[in-house]
Amino acid sequence: MPLPLINGVSYSWSQVTVNVLGNPVAGITAISYEEKQEIVNNYGAGNYPVSRGFGKIESTASVTLLMEEVEALTNSAPDRRLQNIPEFDINITFLPPNGVVVNHVLKNCRFLSNKRDTKVDDTKIEVQLDLVISHIQW
Repeated sequence: MPLPLINGVSYSWSQVTVNVLGNPVAGITAISYEEKQEIVNNYGAGNYPVSRGFGKIESTASVTLLMEEVEALTNSAPDRRLQNIPEFDINITFLPPNGVVVNHVLKNCRFLSNKRDTKVDDTKIEVQLDLVISHIQW
């Protein structure tokens, strides 16, 4: 049986605040981040694993911004290249009313690219930028 919604409010996009380079970003339309760890079964005698090995942790992320936000970042970047901006953290905060505040931090971010993509009938230009990050503080 599913649990009832606690306090009648669920986490949603309208409650997300994202800070890039120490500034809140209003023109953000998406953020994606994940952490994967290499976990393998180790085999010995018999057909079943006798232990488990844990390898590297790999974190990935991307952010989608309106073109106005990307242009502002580009204008402040050394040589107008997003890739030249030194390492920075991205803070993502979920602020649900009457709920528990959740904060995640993408550590030591750098932009991997700077691109534009638009087509007919676009009413806004969104730019997805891939990031290289060292780790995520959950």
